[in-house]
Amino acid sequence: MNIFRHRPLGLPAVALLLAVAGCSAADDSHTVAVPTPDARTAPLCRDLDKALPRKVDGQARRDPEPRSAYTAAWGSPAIILRCGIPRPPKMVDPKVALGQDPDAIGGGVDGVDWLMEKQDDGTWRFTTSERRAYVQVTLPEELSGPDDSAQVLTDLAPAVKKAIPEGIASMRH
Repeated sequence: MNIFRHRPLGLPAVALLLAVAGCSAADDSHTVAVPTPDARTAPLCRDLDKALPRKVDGQARRDPEPRSAYTAAWGSPAIILRCGIPRPPKMVDPKVALGQDPDAIGGGVDGVDWLMEKQDDGTWRFTTSERRAYVQVTLPEELSGPDDSAQVLTDLAPAVKKAIPEGIASMRH
């Protein structure tokens, strides 16, 4: 299995896996800001909601409040997924594409490309790239190890591939 394959946006797999060791972010309150996808993106996100697995990294699905087809969560503290978010600014940052930004790394997991960004609080989030909708995943601190992070993205990859076609996401943001 090719967990992280090198892409133009990314660094070698070893660097990506080492960086993932600092991942965290999702809070346990299970209240999540619901994205407002445009008319082109919303149906893709609703399809993703239907395709998402019941379990991610062995954790059962427990959706956050308010309930929405654009958000999902697993476990407690929660792995949070949001679909239809605006394009992250680092997605088009040339330093990221050249591998020169220590706070953003690109890579792929099982046919889905991800941008991994370090947040101001030291946590990391993952956002799909090269898909017609942006899907963002944040992990709790407990899943900060490289094996755990890779498993979460591996578990989500089939649903993303099924529901969100490859292409360019809406540029409305």
